Order: sequence, then structure tokens, then C-alpha cells
Amino acid sequence: MNFDFTPAWTNWQALLSGAAVTVEVTVGALVLSCLLGLLIGIGRLNPQHKLPYRICSVYLSMFRGTPLLVQLFIWFFGLPRFNILLPAFVCGVLGLGMYSASYVSEVVRGAIQSIDRGQMEAARSLGMSSRQAMIKIILPQAFIRMIPPLGNEFISLIKNSALVSLVTIHDLMHEGQKIISVSYRSLEIYLVIAVIYWIMTTFTTTVLRRVELRMQAGGMVQ
Repeated sequence: MNFDFTPAWTNWQALLSGAAVTVEVTVGALVLSCLLGLLIGIGRLNPQHKLPYRICSVYLSMFRGTPLLVQLFIWFFGLPRFNILLPAFVCGVLGLGMYSASYVSEVVRGAIQSIDRGQMEAARSLGMSSRQAMIKIILPQAFIRMIPPLGNEFISLIKNSALVSLVTIHDLMHEGQKIISVSYRSLEIYLVIAVIYWIMTTFTTTVLRRVELRMQAGGMVQ
């Protein structure tokens, strides 16, 4: 079999532009998933608070129980039926971010519940409210424990971002498919796309690993 990577080299600017869009979509979805995941994770901490607990549980069930691709299509093709017209980029960020938030929320909930209950009791005995104790005492400790599982979720988010090409976002996969439609060198282009995704996930893994090691060196992670 003869390989010809010439179409990839001659269209490197398009692939680079697509990779930049992939990073932008991923970062936007990452911010949304962290913010939303934090709220949902805290909302599911106490079943005695019935309304927020049920709302968060329904959210979790819906977004974890349906395919990401279907959710993206609903955002992109469903909203215009209600006269809500959003750019494809926004639909991609919303779809990816809200899907990822359902997984991040479980990471948040698990990390908070792993903190000894005595920490909250001690904070309350010092005169703090539950909210102050959560913000100043519990969450900083829980955040350190969230880093490894959040890293896995971030890697999944980068790989899942390839699906946004199906809602017309000009990301790396979309640009690659445009090159394939002209050159017919599908294997070579997909190999180049795979290498670029591998570089992005490896870079992210390395950064998160260094953050974790630095915290271990500082005695912040047990």
C-alpha cells in the first residue's frame, strides 16, 4: 500500500485552523461543565432538600442516559423550531458542556463526600455558616481530590469534541473531511487527525500530571 501525505501537507493551514477551533470548543465546554457540574454535584449532596435534589437527579439521568450525538442534534436542529437561533459553535459548546457536566457532577459529589464530616462540624463550631464552611473549608480540600478523575473527563471531552463536526462546526475533523472529499486520501488524513488528537490529549495529561505531582510534593495530596 502506498501512502501519500501530500494533501495533508498542502492543507496544513486548514488542519491547524480546525485544531484551533477544536481547542476553542473544548475549552468553552470545559468551563461550562465545571461550573454546571459543581452546582449539580452540590445539589445532589443532600436528599432532604427534595426539590434541588430531584432536579439535579433528573438532569443527571437525562444527560447520562442519552447519546451525546443525539443531544448535539437536538441543540442544533431542535432550537430553531422554537425560533431560537444559536450559532453552531454555541450549540456545540452547550451540547458538549452540558453532557460533560453530568459526569463532572459525580466527581464533585464524590470528592466532597470523601472529606471527613468532622471538618464541617469543626467549621460550624467556629461560627461559620454551612455555605461559608463549604466554600472555605470543604471545597478547597475536595478540589485536590477531584484532579485525577477530572483529568480523565477532560481527556474524554477532547475526544468527544470530534462529534461537533456533524453540526457544521469547522473543527479539526470537519476540515479533515473537506480535504478527504477532494483528495480521496482518507487513511492518510485520518492518521494525521489521530496524531493531532493524540498530541492534544498527551499535552493535557502531562499538564494535569505535573499539577498533581506538584501538589503531592507540597503535601497537599495524601
